[in-house]
Amino acid sequence: MTSHDIRESFLDFFRSRGHAIVPSAPVIPAEDPTLLFTNAGMNQFKDVFLGTGKRPYARAADSQKCIRVSGKHNDLEEVGRDTYHHTFFEMLGNWSFGDYYKEEAIAWAWELLTREWGLDPSRLYATVFDTDDEAAAIWRKQRGMDERRILRFAKKDNFWEMGETGPCGPCSEIHIDMTPDASGAPLVNAGDPRVMEIWNLVFIQYNRDERGNLSPLPARHVDTGMGFERITAVLQEKNSNYDTDLFMPIIDGIAAMAGRRYHRSADSPPDVAMRVIADHARMLTISIADGGMPSNEGRGYVIRRILRRASRFGRNLGLHEPFLHLVVPLVTDVLGGQYPEISARREHCGNIIRGEEESFNVTLDRGLEIFGSVAGRLGRSTEFPAGEAFKLYDTFGFPFDLTRLIAAEKGLSVDEARFAALMERQKAQSRSGRSGRETGQATGGSLLYTSETARRIEAPADDRKSEFTGYDQLDGTAAVRAADRNVVVVEATPFYAESGGQVGDSGILSGSGQSFVVVDTQRSGDMIVHLLDRVCGLRPGETVELRVDGDRRAETASNHTATHLVHEALRRVLGEQLHQQGSLVAPDRLRFDFNHHEKIPPDKIRAIENIVNEKIALRIPVHALNDPKEWLTIGEAKRRYPNVKMFFGEKYGHRVRIVEIDPAFSVELCGGTHSRITSALGFFKIVSESGISSGVRRIEAVTGAGFREYIEAGIAETGILDAQLETLLREGEELARQLGAAASPSGQPPGPAPIAPGDISIGAADL
Repeated sequence: MTSHDIRESFLDFFRSRGHAIVPSAPVIPAEDPTLLFTNAGMNQFKDVFLGTGKRPYARAADSQKCIRVSGKHNDLEEVGRDTYHHTFFEMLGNWSFGDYYKEEAIAWAWELLTREWGLDPSRLYATVFDTDDEAAAIWRKQRGMDERRILRFAKKDNFWEMGETGPCGPCSEIHIDMTPDASGAPLVNAGDPRVMEIWNLVFIQYNRDERGNLSPLPARHVDTGMGFERITAVLQEKNSNYDTDLFMPIIDGIAAMAGRRYHRSADSPPDVAMRVIADHARMLTISIADGGMPSNEGRGYVIRRILRRASRFGRNLGLHEPFLHLVVPLVTDVLGGQYPEISARREHCGNIIRGEEESFNVTLDRGLEIFGSVAGRLGRSTEFPAGEAFKLYDTFGFPFDLTRLIAAEKGLSVDEARFAALMERQKAQSRSGRSGRETGQATGGSLLYTSETARRIEAPADDRKSEFTGYDQLDGTAAVRAADRNVVVVEATPFYAESGGQVGDSGILSGSGQSFVVVDTQRSGDMIVHLLDRVCGLRPGETVELRVDGDRRAETASNHTATHLVHEALRRVLGEQLHQQGSLVAPDRLRFDFNHHEKIPPDKIRAIENIVNEKIALRIPVHALNDPKEWLTIGEAKRRYPNVKMFFGEKYGHRVRIVEIDPAFSVELCGGTHSRITSALGFFKIVSESGISSGVRRIEAVTGAGFREYIEAGIAETGILDAQLETLLREGEELARQLGAAASPSGQPPGPAPIAPGDISIGAADL
């Protein structure tokens, strides 16, 4: 069976048993900020297990794209060195949401493995939680299952939990024995590749509370996950996942690039390198196609780290020029049929990877040179100095895991604890410096704000929160909950606190017979913090009046609405692979960062502007769910608005606010303030476009009053140019007269008459 046949056989099996076949969720889980990457098939159904969402079906099956490279599920060091660990893998799964339970899940798993796929029952083990007599009894009923191959394990191996609290339950794993004589019972759950887990059946029946107590859920669920690469190796009778048709076309292509042969050796550095590169190229292609971008933090840093790691392994094959982008088509050929988004974004993935690799090559060469120099001075020492490793990272941008990897290849160790301490010291110094920069002086010289101010506010724990009322009003009265010098927190406020790229409001706060200027509004946890122009002396319980600067808010709202419009316009002109990477929404301008590999030509800039201005001219109402009672869960939002935009790295709450500008054009999850109609924006103009890092571009634009100021500045600049040109023309005329007089006996300049200053003018119409 080919890998395609195996995948389709699994889905057909469960389709015939009433399961809806659902598409894989992206590996960039914008709807779950607790995850760097989608790492299990259940991630997209998390809201169902939590009881906050529903589906129109009670049974489902799919092949889910998964990435495990950090945190609890971190298989990075084993990749390429063993036979079955990967950074990217597919997980075949079937689910029941309050429908069938253990009886059907176990029976169907056994039927698929032994009858449909013909696996030898005598080589299969079933593990159950040590007190799960129900699952053990069901396993005993399966044809061909020997009771001696039903093994019990404790919580570590056979009890699944979503987190410290929440849905959980016992699980039953299926392991396959690939020892020559089927004697692998002692190797079950021992981490030995000769006896390998291939399927996990999770029975979600409890909820764990904050005290650790278990209580039965209202409905019981089934969540299963089968490693696709592992089962493909088993059914294709291969000793390694890398020997299957999921990897060999990619590995053969890498071998051809390097002018080498692949020998399937477990220890050969070139063979290890080819496996690592094949694995990492799959992860990079999948993650970038799903909207990920290399960067210096979060998911982006993991992507960059994997890319640089693969690039380093290329050196073991003699590949010194950028080559990873050439592996993208090989990955697409293997996986593009199942995941068409890879094929659609192949060129984009290749461009991003090539740009990153080109920029890293210089760093890699320099880092290898410095590493070699330091290692050459070690003498008999077998430890590479942590201080030198930190210098490589901090000064030259050389990733620590590459230093550790190269050190291990040369029989050296690195003191990771010492390196971590140096990193923490640098971070502390950075935070201290940043805190100092955040300290400002208000009018009159009073202290404005530092990052520590909010932590000094004296307030009961229950009062350290504020209600935002500013979607529908710009003024109000409220009681002070806490105050510290020039910082005030009230129970409810119309002032918007800086978040999501939108700057904080300013305005007036009045109380105790005095008025104070609110120079900025920030958020600290659940508190909305008003930063005043001077020390106020207000006390908890006092009533204050609050009034937002309405003109400034309106201009900011216009630019936020324009940000949504330009996001969709960029996608329509440059491609759907484009995703927001950051933004600034201020009253005078907007800034929008996005993934793109090249400068945007002028004709496309105009096309983007035309789309936005067309939407402005159509006077489209901007619909926003301002009442929190109307907000939706992530699942509800995705089902109601299939085109809704969500951004990785953004922290969404349990329920989310929708902002809709023509449901067929722009629907986003957003907590910011917006214009009520697009015509309020007046006109939209992109004033600059630039690159800010590898693969990331930035545009700055203006609307409304900002656009008027832009035009007026242009007219003023044109007036200056007019005056400068007139002066130059006069000076030129005088010089020509003098030269002509010197050259002509008559004293008159030869040739045509000089240009008069009034013959040339440049005005605003020429802008």
